[in-house]
Amino acid sequence: MNLLIDDLDFPEGPAFDQQGNIWLVEKEAGNLIHYRDNKYDRLQVNGHPNGIAVAPDGTIWFCDALQNSIRRYNPIDNSCETRLNKIGNNVLKMPNDLCFDSSGNLLFTCPGSELTDGTGYICCLQTNGTTRIVHQNMQYPNGLAFAPDSSKLYVAETGSKWIWKMNWNPLSCQMDSIEKFALAGGQIGPDGIAFDEEGNLFVATYGSGHILVLDQNGAVTEKIQTSGLNPTNCALDPSGAMGLIITEAEKGQLLQLSHTKKGIL
Repeated sequence: MNLLIDDLDFPEGPAFDQQGNIWLVEKEAGNLIHYRDNKYDRLQVNGHPNGIAVAPDGTIWFCDALQNSIRRYNPIDNSCETRLNKIGNNVLKMPNDLCFDSSGNLLFTCPGSELTDGTGYICCLQTNGTTRIVHQNMQYPNGLAFAPDSSKLYVAETGSKWIWKMNWNPLSCQMDSIEKFALAGGQIGPDGIAFDEEGNLFVATYGSGHILVLDQNGAVTEKIQTSGLNPTNCALDPSGAMGLIITEAEKGQLLQLSHTKKGIL
């Protein structure tokens, strides 16, 4: 496993953009980080940036757990704006991770601060600008990702240590057939998740020092050990060149591992 960046202050949320750049956050330092060809830049955005999703237009969307908001960074003009911080009159509950569906709707998790209080929820910011809760009463919903065919959403529930799967309709922005997919386990539980193009799910297991690889039936096919105990998230290079990218918070590192699987944009 190769060390790309060291001495990071709680790295999270790695994601590849369409040009092969890697984006991640330095949560406790309030930075976005852009990495390419052994060089990286810190971009100060303040707050506690967390999960990252790259929009089709190349803008970088991220959760801010301190400002309780969804924010967007534009690499073209270096601007950063808050896109959402409330649902109705209620402030968002510490947004954690996010992803776009096939129609451009944004889904994000709001776990709060407690692992097992059962008040976490999933939101959808629709393309028409409306926002609503689409699933609730969860024990710290964390990482989320769409399977390659985009019809099924998977969510890591850290408090219960389960990965859930559900059908998602991007037109009605509703989910159904919600069921348990796999028990990720771990000392703390599953954190960030990412799919490869074949439908294998990579799960960063926080507190246990490994990335679990699950096949389409939820069976463990691989366990990748990390340098520290607290991998927070991972991403697979869609081009295959970089393989697997991992953020690890105990030692504050961005890691790279050659891998045969390719990611999906």
